[in-house]
Amino acid sequence: MKTDVQIAQEAKMEPISEVAKTLGLSVDQLELYGNYKAKVDLNVLKEKADQPDGKLVLVTAINPTPAGEGKTTTNIGLSMALNKLGKKTVTALREPSLGPSFGVKGGAAGGGYSQVVPMEDINLHFTGDFHAITTAHNLISALLDNHLQQGNELKIDTRRIIWKRVLDMNDRALRSIVLGLGGKPNGVPREDGFDITVASEIMAILCLSKDLMDLKERVGRILVAYATDGTPVFAKDLKADGAVALVMKDAIRPNLVQTLENTPAFIHGGPFANIAHGCNSMLATQFALKTADYTVTEAGFGADLGAEKFFDIKARFGDLKPDVTVIVATVRALKHHGGVAKADLGTENVAALEKGFANLQRHIENVNKFGVPAVVAVNQFPTDTKAELDFIIEKTKELGTVAVLAENWAKGGEGGIELAKAVIEVAEKGEANFKPLYDVNISIKEKIDTIAREIYRADGVDYSKAVEKKIRDIEALGLDKMPICMAKTQYSFSDDPSLLAAPTGFRITIRDIKVSAGAGFIVAITGDIMTMPGLPKVPAANNIDIKEDGEIVGLF
Repeated sequence: MKTDVQIAQEAKMEPISEVAKTLGLSVDQLELYGNYKAKVDLNVLKEKADQPDGKLVLVTAINPTPAGEGKTTTNIGLSMALNKLGKKTVTALREPSLGPSFGVKGGAAGGGYSQVVPMEDINLHFTGDFHAITTAHNLISALLDNHLQQGNELKIDTRRIIWKRVLDMNDRALRSIVLGLGGKPNGVPREDGFDITVASEIMAILCLSKDLMDLKERVGRILVAYATDGTPVFAKDLKADGAVALVMKDAIRPNLVQTLENTPAFIHGGPFANIAHGCNSMLATQFALKTADYTVTEAGFGADLGAEKFFDIKARFGDLKPDVTVIVATVRALKHHGGVAKADLGTENVAALEKGFANLQRHIENVNKFGVPAVVAVNQFPTDTKAELDFIIEKTKELGTVAVLAENWAKGGEGGIELAKAVIEVAEKGEANFKPLYDVNISIKEKIDTIAREIYRADGVDYSKAVEKKIRDIEALGLDKMPICMAKTQYSFSDDPSLLAAPTGFRITIRDIKVSAGAGFIVAITGDIMTMPGLPKVPAANNIDIKEDGEIVGLF
C-alpha cells in the first residue's frame, strides 16, 4: 500500500497559472512561488465585489477519536466530486503547523487519493505565512521588553504581562521560562513562556481580517499587559501595529494550490481549534465564494468546537451564509464513543455503534439549531460491515437527515460522487436560514451559558472567584460585547475528555478567561488546554528524512 507522500509525489500537477485560469484569474493577479504555488492579489476581491457568492459548504465532524474520522480527506474528496458533476468548486483549508507535522498528529493535507499538493511543501514551510506570524508576534514581545528596559514609560506591571512569545514547534521546555537574566544590559528579569504559533492572536487576526489595513487596526487593539494602576496596555501603545502590518504584508494574501485531481484549493491560515476559532482565513473563503459555484471549507475538531465557532465567530464577522453542513463520521469512531477499545474497533458491534451514535445525533441537532441543514458523510473503512453501515444510514434517516457512504481516501473524487449529489440536492433546495446562536450584546456569562446548555447540553456553568473578577474587569473596559471562543477538550461535549458519546448531568467549569481584543472574541478556558504541546516519546520527526536524490519520506 502506498503512503500518502508516495501518492502525492506521483501526482500530475498542472502549473498553478493554469489552475488559476479555471477561476478566472490571470497570471498578473498571482505572485508565483515556483510552478505549483501562488499567492493571489487582494485587489481581486474588490474587482469581484458585486459578483454573487457561490454555495458555501462547511465540513465538520463528530468528536474526534483515536480511530480517526477523515474530515480533511472528505473535504478534498467532496470538492473533487462536485467538479466531476460539473460544479465549479474550490476547497478552502487551513495550513498545517510544523508542530504536529513533526510531533504525533501528522500534516493536514488530506490522505490517500484525496490530498492537496504539493503535499511536502504545504506540510513544511509552504509560502512562509507561519514564519511571518511568528516574527510579527515576537516583534511585539521584543518591543514590550525593550520598553521595560528603556524606562517603562507606560508603567507596565511585569507581573501582569499577558503576551507570551511563540514558536511553530512542539517544545514543552519553553512553556514557562525566566528571561532577562545576566545583568542590566540583558533586560528586565521576569517570567514568560512560549505558545505554539497557531495559538497566537496574530494568527486569529490574520484569519479574520478583511484586508491589510484591517489587520493593522486589529493588531493595535491587542491587549498585551496591564499597567501598575490596572489600566490596559495595547499593542498600539507600544507603536507595534505599523511594523507588524509590514511583516504581514505578504502573509495576508491567500495561497492557491490544487488537489490531486487539479481542483483549485485556497490554503491560508491555521488557528488552533481549541483556544481560537479553528478556521482558514476569511479572505480565502471569500476568494473561493467569488470564483466558484461551490466552496467546500472546514472547521477544526468536532462540530461542538469548530462548527460552533465557524457559525458564531467567522460567519458572523464575514456575513457568510452557509448552505449545507457535512458532518463526517465513521463506524470505528462511533464504536469508540460506544465504549469499544481501539484494538477491537475492527470487530462488528452494532450495540456499541448504537450507543455511540448518540454523539452523531447530538451534532446533527446542534447544526440544525443554526438553521443550516446537515448531510452525514460516513467515511468508510475496510473493516466496516454492511450491518453497521446500514444502521448509521437508517438511524440518520429517522432524524430527517441523509447519510451517504464516502470512499474518498481510496477513490478520490469518484469515491465522493454520492456525497456530492446529496450536498447539491440539499444546497439547491435553498432551505438554509443561518443565524448565530446568541446576540453578542448579552452578558459574557449569558453567552457562555447559552453555548454550554445548547451545544454541550451541560446543566450549567461554574466560575472561580478569579474568573468572576476577570469578567468584571472585561466588562469595565467595555470589551464584553464580543463573541465567545470556548477553549475546551475536543474529545467530549463536556470539559472532561473521558466522557464520550453524548454525556448529560455535568457542569462546565471556566478556569480562566481572556480577551483577544484584536481578533474580536473572548476566550473562555475550560479544563487543561495546552497552548504549547510537547513531543511524544517517538516523534514523527524521527521517521522523516530526505534522500540524496531529493525524495522526501516519512511525512503523512
